[in-house]
Amino acid sequence: MTTEAILASMDQLEKLHRSLLRIANEKTARIKQNDISGLDQLLKDEQAHLAAILQTDKAREQAVVAFFTEQGRPVPLHPSVTDVLDITEEPDHTRLKEAKDRLLQAIHELKWQNDLNQKLTYQSLQFVNLSLDMVRPRTDSVNYSKKEVLGTPPTKKLASFDSQA
Repeated sequence: MTTEAILASMDQLEKLHRSLLRIANEKTARIKQNDISGLDQLLKDEQAHLAAILQTDKAREQAVVAFFTEQGRPVPLHPSVTDVLDITEEPDHTRLKEAKDRLLQAIHELKWQNDLNQKLTYQSLQFVNLSLDMVRPRTDSVNYSKKEVLGTPPTKKLASFDSQA
């Protein structure tokens, strides 16, 4: 088996990751617009993409196993494209390396965008909590005495009448 099956699965993985990146960019816009229903739909689309990525990655792994088997080499425990790169020669080596680099670039961009979305979501939650704290009545007193502000403990007042006398 040539590396064509591996390249095809790598190209498909790159397309899926680029599509997932477009969804992540759209999620950023929806978070900024506070569009919860649109965000919900994007999360469903994202789940479908993740399922397709897992399926395509299994196909890539099977293609790598088939490549090693056909070459008569022992199959690594976790077969990867890097393992194939170690034993391939030109022009397959260059094509596989370029496909790997493009996929890693797409994954890096997706990770960066997802980190941004996580930070935006966290910031939105902080704003909601702050708003709730401002509206919600507090049960404990927010007023302090002068002694409490200065850090001196309040003294116990003594009664003016001594019942022991």
